Amino acid sequence: MRDIEQLIPQRAPIRMVDKVESVEGDTIVTCLTIRPDLCFVDEDGVLAEAGLIEHIAQSASALAGHKAAENGAEQPPIGYLGEVKKFRCYRLPRVEEELRTCVTQEAETENVTMLSGETRVGGEPVASMQMKISLT
Repeated sequence: MRDIEQLIPQRAPIRMVDKVESVEGDTIVTCLTIRPDLCFVDEDGVLAEAGLIEHIAQSASALAGHKAAENGAEQPPIGYLGEVKKFRCYRLPRVEEELRTCVTQEAETENVTMLSGETRVGGEPVASMQMKISLT
């Protein structure tokens, strides 16, 4: 599996994906361990909803980067989050918990990709959403 920095353009301190666990077709599974130094983690060690959204979006970016690399691209594509729909936060994760996120590409038209994502901690759902990403 490729290093995450070969798949997404984000770098520290905004990088919100540690690794890719698996890719099968139009589905990717990523992981992130919540650390106190991450963006969107408050002084109580809780990851904000915005951090969950960013993590799921970067997981989608990793899927796009994987597909681009498979097609011979040397750099990951740059994407812009165009729309978030049906965002649900069941609980906010805390420092030292590991997020495991599954993102599936639902459809693609021209440069817009529609995806759905779900994040779990230890099998427990913590967030889900649908999104549209525009790739350049």
